[in-house]
Amino acid sequence: MNFIHILMAIAVPLIWGTGFVVAKGAISEFPPILLMAFRFLVTSVVLVWFVKPPVGQLRVLFLIAIVASAIQYSLTFSGLKGLDAGFAALIVQLEVPFLVILGAIILGEKASQRKWTGIIIAFAGVGLLVGKVEFNNAWGSVALVVFGAFTWAVGQIFVRKLKNIDGLTTTAWIAIFATPQLFLMSLVFESDHVNLVMKASSSVWWSVLYLGVIMTALGYYFWNTLIRTYAIEKVAPFLLLLPVFSLIGGVLFLGELISIAKILGGLIVILGVAFVSLEKKPDV
Repeated sequence: MNFIHILMAIAVPLIWGTGFVVAKGAISEFPPILLMAFRFLVTSVVLVWFVKPPVGQLRVLFLIAIVASAIQYSLTFSGLKGLDAGFAALIVQLEVPFLVILGAIILGEKASQRKWTGIIIAFAGVGLLVGKVEFNNAWGSVALVVFGAFTWAVGQIFVRKLKNIDGLTTTAWIAIFATPQLFLMSLVFESDHVNLVMKASSSVWWSVLYLGVIMTALGYYFWNTLIRTYAIEKVAPFLLLLPVFSLIGGVLFLGELISIAKILGGLIVILGVAFVSLEKKPDV
C-alpha cells in the first residue's frame, strides 16, 4: 500500500469509530432508523453531483443498498440504542470473521486453520462480553448488532464482485438507493416522525451532517476505494482500530465506563480478528 492509501486505511476506523459515538448521542432523542435515513439523504445530496449513473450496475447497487445499508444500519444502530458505543463497536468487529466465513461459502475462498482459530476466538470474546459485562440485559440489542455485522459482510461480498466502478460512484449510488429504503423502514418500524423531527435539537442535525458527510461520504469513499484496490486481508486489519476509537470517544464524550471485563473481552475479540486479518501469506 502506498502512503496515501495507508492514511486512508487509518482514517476509516477513526471516522467510523467516532461515528458510533456521534450516533449514540443522537439516538438518545431521535429514532435510529430515521437518523440513518437522513444520514444517507445528506450523503446522496453531497455526492450525486460528482458521479454518473453506472449503467448496467444499478440493479446490483440497489440490492447492495438493501442489504449493506438499509437492513444493516437499521439493525446495527437500533442495537446501538441499547448499548454503549464502545461495546457495540467491539461486537461490530464480528464483521471480519463473518466476511471470511461468507467468502468461503459464497466465493469458494479457502480459509486457513489460523483464520478459523481467529474466528472462534473472536466469537468467544463476544461471548465473554455478553456474559460478564453489565448492559442491562440488552440481549435484543446485542442480537441486532450481531446480525448487523453479518449483513454488512454479505454486502461486502457483493461490493467485491463489482467491476469497472470506482469507490466514489459505489458510495454515492448505494446512498441514493438506501435513502428511500431507510425512510420506508422507519415508517414501518418507528412512529411519531413529524413530532420528533420538529423537536429535534441542533445536536441531532449536526450528528446527521457528520454521519452523512464524514462517516458515509468520506469514510466509505476511502473504504470502497481500498477494497476495490487491495485484497481484503491487506485492508481489514486497520479496522481493528475502530473499537479503540469508539471506546475512547465513549469515555470522553458520553461518560461511558470501561470495566476490566470489557477490556478483557474486547482484547479477546480484537485478538481473534487479528488472527483472521493479519495472516501472512506463504512465499511461493
